[in-house]
Amino acid sequence: MFSKFDSAPSPLKKKLKTIDMDDAFSRPFDHLTEEIIFVILDHLHDDPFSRKSFSLVCKSFYSAESHHRKSLRPLRSDLIRSIARRYPSISKLDLSLCLHVEDSFLNAISCAWKTTLFSIDLSRSRSFSNAGLSNLVTNCAGLVEINLSNGIALTDSALKVIAEAKNLEKLWLARCRSITDMGIGCVAVGCRKLKVLCLKWCVHITDMGVGLIATKCKELRSLDLSFLPITEKCLQPILQLQHLEELVLEECHGIDDEGLAALERYCKRNSLKLLNLTRCQSISHSGLSSLINGSEDLQQLILSYGSSITTDMAKCLHNFSGLQSLKLDCCSLTTSGVRAIANWRASLKELSLSKCAGVTDECVSTLVQKHNQLRKLDITCCRKITYASINSITSSCSSLVSLKMESCSLVPREAYVLIGKHCPYLEELDVTDNEIDNEGLKSISKCSRLSVLKLGICLNINDDGLSHIANGCPKIKELDLYRSTGITDRGIAATAEGCPVLEMINIAYNNKITDSSLKSLSKCLRLKALEIRGCCSISSIGLAAVAMGCKQLTVLDIKKCVNVDDDGMLPLAQFSHNLKQINLSYCSVTDVGLLSLASINCLRNMTILHLAGLTPDGLTAALLVCGGLRKVKLHLSFKSLLPPSFRKYLETRGCVLYWRDKAFQVDQDDKDWNLHSGKSLGCST
Repeated sequence: MFSKFDSAPSPLKKKLKTIDMDDAFSRPFDHLTEEIIFVILDHLHDDPFSRKSFSLVCKSFYSAESHHRKSLRPLRSDLIRSIARRYPSISKLDLSLCLHVEDSFLNAISCAWKTTLFSIDLSRSRSFSNAGLSNLVTNCAGLVEINLSNGIALTDSALKVIAEAKNLEKLWLARCRSITDMGIGCVAVGCRKLKVLCLKWCVHITDMGVGLIATKCKELRSLDLSFLPITEKCLQPILQLQHLEELVLEECHGIDDEGLAALERYCKRNSLKLLNLTRCQSISHSGLSSLINGSEDLQQLILSYGSSITTDMAKCLHNFSGLQSLKLDCCSLTTSGVRAIANWRASLKELSLSKCAGVTDECVSTLVQKHNQLRKLDITCCRKITYASINSITSSCSSLVSLKMESCSLVPREAYVLIGKHCPYLEELDVTDNEIDNEGLKSISKCSRLSVLKLGICLNINDDGLSHIANGCPKIKELDLYRSTGITDRGIAATAEGCPVLEMINIAYNNKITDSSLKSLSKCLRLKALEIRGCCSISSIGLAAVAMGCKQLTVLDIKKCVNVDDDGMLPLAQFSHNLKQINLSYCSVTDVGLLSLASINCLRNMTILHLAGLTPDGLTAALLVCGGLRKVKLHLSFKSLLPPSFRKYLETRGCVLYWRDKAFQVDQDDKDWNLHSGKSLGCST
């Protein structure tokens, strides 16, 4: 049936097949389709180190990563041209780390990504003019998002340029204090497709400018008017916007009950879902009732720092069956008001009573029995509640994912066992400054989904309790052990081993923590923030271990770690290339160490108070080398030692110097350590 040729392949064919197989094994990545490569890159989106490693595998991966990347956040504006050649398909550009963005850079951006760019963030940038903005808006016709927040020098002429962006949908102008109704009127006329607009702290915009926006921009979904000198006059056209879902009126003192009462007859059926009235103390139940008339879809209401929550205030929200989130921080609650909230048709998913006066066990019990579908509850600083409240919360609200109860000092330690027993879905728990003990932690360790745990100033816990958490909660990303002095190296070692995805840990002011803890934490490869302030037993040896192991470290506070010196700064300079913020105050670092740190391109914020080994020459050299610095806190004594021309140069480069006339301080932890060690802390002038 088969010929001899078919049954016995020739040596040539055998060789060709062998070569093909060898080639496949030697260069396997070349056989992946572009779609598969892009799927891999999608999974590496939040990990810049992995993306970089991926692009270095081979030429095809390098090319694929270049074309796949759609968003960029460069560290320096002078890199724009080289970046543009590498990444031709950028659609979202974040320049918030680039303080000086000149017109030439905006021109380069508009040429490089003319057809792809749809979003740009200039919220921290200066130096560009209206000409640069005009080029950007004209060339990048597809722009739909522009963030110009903090543009204190921006004037109405700049908004006239922005008005040419006909496709603009989102515009942020927070703290652009020089713009007026004239400028925002240009935007209203030119940008008819606006859906999101933030005018927070634009203090020269009045009812007229806001009214123009509401009249012309019919597609608005979100509007932030916080701190504006507006009255109810501009609210009539706003509340008639058919698509408006979010309205923020924080601290708009010009809006009061009388004005809102006159407005009520103009309110029609609207789609408002979020209303923020924080610090609007002139609005009582009558004003609120007028304002939300017609807002049948209301889901989130923020009344923090406002009027007392009385029966009338609560009753005006009785029929809003879709209400899911209520924030009453720092409000005063009445018993009758609480009962009225408990009778609502709605079943709340989020409730915040932080620092509210009048919160008692009876109050909490009444609320949680009705709103038993709560997923987030904040009772921070509710100092009258006891075991009874925790019993009511845990027995009624088993679906809780977030519970914040800092400084609830009357809650006894046995109450915390109830949390782990009845709330298995918890992802965030804040029990800072409470009586929780090891038994409580053992129970809470059953909450295997826990990712944020705050145990600061919890004096009844130790390594045994923390070990329970480490064994039961492998998803912990944020752990706060501030001044929890029962924790030692053993507890930190257990945490480092049991919580491999740890990103932030605070073990400040704990004299039992040594370099051994830092060596353990060096195995947490995702660690981004480390606070070890006041840990006097830590030295440069431990810090070096962290620097070498935790390459993603971005925030470091080693204030009052007096044994940390220049030997700790050198590894940071060599390995911590992503470090953005550091506090070195009271350390033993000198000019040499500071100059080493200055080589870190990402470094943006430094606090360097009371460094005995720091000289004016060393400080000057470090500030010159570290071109990315944006904020430096220094002792006032250095101000007269730095020439005014140099300080002016730093300011024009985008670095702001904050002067602190703070006397050298030795807190009780430091005193105890000094008595034990016989060492003294040096003081700089």
